[in-house]
Order: sequence, then structure tokens, then C-alpha cells
Amino acid sequence: MTPILPRTVRAVDTAQLLDLAQEAAMHGFSQRLPVDWLREHLAAEATHYLFPTLVQRLSHRPEVPLQWRCQQLLTVRTGEQIWGLLDVLPDTFDKLPETLDTASKKDIVSRIERAVTQREWVERMTANAVHPADDKS
Repeated sequence: MTPILPRTVRAVDTAQLLDLAQEAAMHGFSQRLPVDWLREHLAAEATHYLFPTLVQRLSHRPEVPLQWRCQQLLTVRTGEQIWGLLDVLPDTFDKLPETLDTASKKDIVSRIERAVTQREWVERMTANAVHPADDKS
């Protein structure tokens, strides 16, 4: 029987998010950002958010456990919030404390919908590093 996907948002700190990404890497989950990238770019003291949106079962890879594909709202060192995906084990997600009220959850889901993707953010940061817009020298 497939676990019921929770319709909630969970808040995690950077250390917890790194642990979740490490667990996803250990299981070979396809939707995750590299732990080293996260360590380099996430704001150290930030809160990040996970919103499960899909039950992911890989029938062609039966050795891979069922997972919940979560949209994530990440705060990077620039202070911006970006969107990404992270596959999480259901039991791992269930162990994350429920700390947000309904209004906060709705606000976070709305921000996820408006956020730029991790890829768009990286492309913009790379372009700005190569061609700084404010460099008039």
C-alpha cells in the first residue's frame, strides 16, 4: 500500500537540509542538488521549506525505496529564495517536526510558485560574474 502523501510544509535548517540531501544521494534519488553545492550556496542560518507533491516509485529500479518528491524553497547566501526538488523517504519526512501554522504554509507554497529555479539562479549568477552590469570602468 502506498503511503498517503502529506499536504503540509515542513521547515528545516541548513544542517537538516544537508542531511536530507546526503540521504537522497546515498539512496541514489534522482531529484536532489549536490550536497557540496548546497553547502557552498545555502545561507548558513536560514530556514528552508519542503512541500511534498508526488509519490515517487521507481518500478524499473525496485531496489530504490519509495520516496516523496518535495518542492523545496531554499534561501541562498545572497538572501534570495530559490526553488528546487528533493526526493525524501516518507519516514524521514514524517520525523521532521510540524512547526508552521496554516497561513505560513500557504504563504510558503505561494513563494515556491513564484521562485526562480536553482538552475535559473545559477545561470544568472554566472552571467553576472562574467558580465557585471554595474562595471563602468
